[in-house]
Amino acid sequence: MCGIAGIVNVRGRPVSTRVLQRMTQAVAHRGPDGEGLWSDACVGLGHRRLAILDLSPAGRQPMQSPDGRYVIVYNGEVYNFQNLRIELEARGYIFHTRTDTEVVLRAYEAWGPACIQRLNGMFALAVWDMQQQTLFLARDRYGIKPLYYSFRDGLFLFGSEIKALLQHPSVRVQVSIPALNEYFSFQNIFSDLTLFDGIRLLPPAHTLTVRQGAATLEPERYWDYDFDGGITASEEECLEEFARLFEQAINRQLVSDVEVGSYLSGGIDSGSVTSIAAEHFDNLKTFTCGFDMSSASGLELGYDERRKAEYLSYRYKTEHYEVILKAGDMERVMPHLIWHLEDPRVGQCYPNYYIARLASKFVKVVLSGAGGDELFAGYPWRYYRAAVCYSNGHYVDKYYRYWQRLIPDSLKPRFYQPDLYPTVLDHPTKEVFKGVMGAKAYGIESPEDYVNRSLYFEAKTFLHGLLVVEDKLSMAHGLETRVPFLDNDLVDFAMRVPVRYKLQNLGDVVRLNENEPGPKTQQYYQQTNDGKILLRRAATRYVPEHYANGTKQGFSAPDGTWFKGESIDYIRDLLFDRRARMYDYIQPEAAQAMMNEHFSGTQNRRLLIWSFLCFEWWLRTFMA
Repeated sequence: MCGIAGIVNVRGRPVSTRVLQRMTQAVAHRGPDGEGLWSDACVGLGHRRLAILDLSPAGRQPMQSPDGRYVIVYNGEVYNFQNLRIELEARGYIFHTRTDTEVVLRAYEAWGPACIQRLNGMFALAVWDMQQQTLFLARDRYGIKPLYYSFRDGLFLFGSEIKALLQHPSVRVQVSIPALNEYFSFQNIFSDLTLFDGIRLLPPAHTLTVRQGAATLEPERYWDYDFDGGITASEEECLEEFARLFEQAINRQLVSDVEVGSYLSGGIDSGSVTSIAAEHFDNLKTFTCGFDMSSASGLELGYDERRKAEYLSYRYKTEHYEVILKAGDMERVMPHLIWHLEDPRVGQCYPNYYIARLASKFVKVVLSGAGGDELFAGYPWRYYRAAVCYSNGHYVDKYYRYWQRLIPDSLKPRFYQPDLYPTVLDHPTKEVFKGVMGAKAYGIESPEDYVNRSLYFEAKTFLHGLLVVEDKLSMAHGLETRVPFLDNDLVDFAMRVPVRYKLQNLGDVVRLNENEPGPKTQQYYQQTNDGKILLRRAATRYVPEHYANGTKQGFSAPDGTWFKGESIDYIRDLLFDRRARMYDYIQPEAAQAMMNEHFSGTQNRRLLIWSFLCFEWWLRTFMA
């Protein structure tokens, strides 16, 4: 796990090693164990090392093939590297390190770009071919590891984080209005844009080849999700296969030359992961984030899962650590959080920052339960909305309206500043939404089809956003997060599990607004909490039965209450000041009216207020 950066001048001009070093040092927090630079005329590659496998100097990067033709910089972990190494050794390849980096390099030497199809893990990488004078970049199937790039005036820049690109003197920070429109529509960016105009995020499961003389670049997809529910096996057979693949995935991801820990909440995903990992280590270290609940109310009262986590720690005999957050912790962390996050996405994430900081004090690698919800239908109240539709078009319209989490299209004329609104119209978010779906939105014949399309959409957007955020906020502390649920074999299986083994009550569509304050919210969750049926049954092998059958609980602070209580003065001071920078883009009257709706309790606007805070701090941090 590391940080990478690089420059290619496709017009053949020399690159500056001084600039390359600045780009590499900008991501030093990702790799505190060493730095490496390599350059040759029109190309330069930089690397910051977080030593996880083969801690010796032999594991340093950039790494060259023995004949000098190929040079790689690589960020990630490929968990099947030992099997690939055996296969390559049988073909005559000789290895000089115990790293997966060398295996990926020799795999590229043996099979070229097609080698990506063989990698089971998380990665962002770049390989320079001296003979062909080309740079090949790739990102893992699911987007666990980010990879940003820009291409302008013959100059190609890339890096694990945007701040690496910002070190180049040719890059000027400007807000991308199309990306801003996506963010304030979805609280996410569904396309490959970022808030930084001219800087793009290589999509998951894509490669990019940069050739000398190129005028344009076109990423190529090498894999995609396909939730077809095509398994014909019985539920019991699926249960046994899941258990086998799940335990195999965790065992694969325990490979490390440094200590491995695990996040542990009161849920079944992290609890199951921890249960299996604890069988392999004495005194496995586990980490939980809790919240001060003295002012919380309603659904928020269940947000603090410390007691559940403490019991699981007792059960698994782990060495357990906790951090407890209060309202003021959000306020003080925002400048640091936004600097590391760079490109805000998917909801309140400052608890992730704090728990990663805690874990990093004890381990270099931590296991996470992320991905279980998106693969096995863990948000059933969302899928029930999609279960009954009259047509493909009705489904798209309905699901699009739901995913406008912040500002619906009808409010945008009054939300954005008038001079920006024409640009907003030129990038319609409904077309972005439909672009994610592609052909998957059509040919739907049953409620199960609609649910599978929803799982496809959320894996491509919501899960991807969660993964990008988790990478940034863990690597801010030099911590590697591993995601066993996103093992290739387990994902391939999960996509084929029939919907009837994930959800039970497709016929009972409950049409209630989950964001509406009051008893309807609680009623809605109570009637639509039957997701992850197969995973819940399997979890009884790893966690107590009442945990496995408990109500779904996300990882969130009681911000709905804090934003109209302890943090209200902070929000007012920051966002009700007419000099706030976000009002160069947003009309103050519209923004403040919506915030006042939250303060008065007439609407739950916690997600929107969080997004305002993120954007304001983004402008203060990167536009200074």
